[in-house]
Amino acid sequence: MTYCVGILLDEGVVLASDTRTNAGIDRVSTFRKMFSFEKPGERFFTLLTAGNLSLTQGVISLIGEWLETEDPERDLYAVGSMFAAARVIGRALREVHKIDGGYLQQHDVDFSATFILSGQVRGGKLRLFQIYDAGNFIEAMGDTTYFQIGEVKYGKPILDRIIRRDMNVKDAAKCALISFDSTMRSNASVGPPIDLMIYRRDTLERPFCTRLEEDDPYWQEIREGWGEALYEAFYHVGRDPGWRL
Repeated sequence: MTYCVGILLDEGVVLASDTRTNAGIDRVSTFRKMFSFEKPGERFFTLLTAGNLSLTQGVISLIGEWLETEDPERDLYAVGSMFAAARVIGRALREVHKIDGGYLQQHDVDFSATFILSGQVRGGKLRLFQIYDAGNFIEAMGDTTYFQIGEVKYGKPILDRIIRRDMNVKDAAKCALISFDSTMRSNASVGPPIDLMIYRRDTLERPFCTRLEEDDPYWQEIREGWGEALYEAFYHVGRDPGWRL
């Protein structure tokens, strides 16, 4: 399983993904699920992936092969907008489906995938998209400030309570990591290392990227501090319901 989240803010964007693809008593596999394509000063794109690993890797490989072809319908370095970039990802997804999907369906293999795409092209706005298995997509706008893919249900409550578009990127990154902690406590198929990326709007510079291992001091502070804070909050709210028991 997978958990990825993208948060769009006035200040920028925060993207995070786990790296676990299989979990069991005697098997855990780790694969990167965050991929960036950039030309500093001109454009940057980051993709988060969830779903069938062979499908998502095929899409990433195909996108890489299309780079520098100068085809605005396939080349991320040639597109004129983020909308066009989302269409490139959808096209690549449909292309891999067309090549391999039928064969895998014959063997009852789940051949589905979803993506989160964020980025900015010079002269355009920073934008955030969720791309579905059919290659269609939606954009974060209005009251929608974040997208999740993969194992989304455990991390959603903290995002709904805390995330606001005008909050700063550091606080949003902390909230994203707490959503990962909540997910990992309830689902062993999501696990570290966690890849975290922060991009500030309109900079068009290489974003801040880091990988948090299980023993990372900040990750440990988040996990322990949040658990203790929840425990304290539980015993400080609704102390006396007034019931006669």
